[in-house]
Amino acid sequence: MLVVAVLGSLAWATAPADEFSTADTERWQQQFMDSVKQGRELWTSPTLGSNGVVCAQCHPNAANTHPETYPKFQKQIGKVIPLWEMINWCLRNPLEGQPLAADDPKMIAIQAYVTYERRGVKLEPGKH
Repeated sequence: MLVVAVLGSLAWATAPADEFSTADTERWQQQFMDSVKQGRELWTSPTLGSNGVVCAQCHPNAANTHPETYPKFQKQIGKVIPLWEMINWCLRNPLEGQPLAADDPKMIAIQAYVTYERRGVKLEPGKH
């Protein structure tokens, strides 16, 4: 019985992870880049707010957004938050717009764009 348990656990430990074809990864990368493109369009569009202000006015090319440091304590909100909550703070305050749900396709696109612009930067959650 012990031998069966050991052999079973070895089979599980050596089982290959899901394998993906080149076509799969290319399709998924294209979908991600489409989301990044949509995020950039939203970032530079006054449609997210009600006063003509756009994200890019304060953060051209998503500069000074530091998505790699979230979740972190955010002074404006007074608690530890993920990036999407900070985006919503900006939507409600400087842009005078409506917040987006965390799973809203627009929020996903904005986060994809911000993160893409900061690609290659070391992940350091909690850092200011």
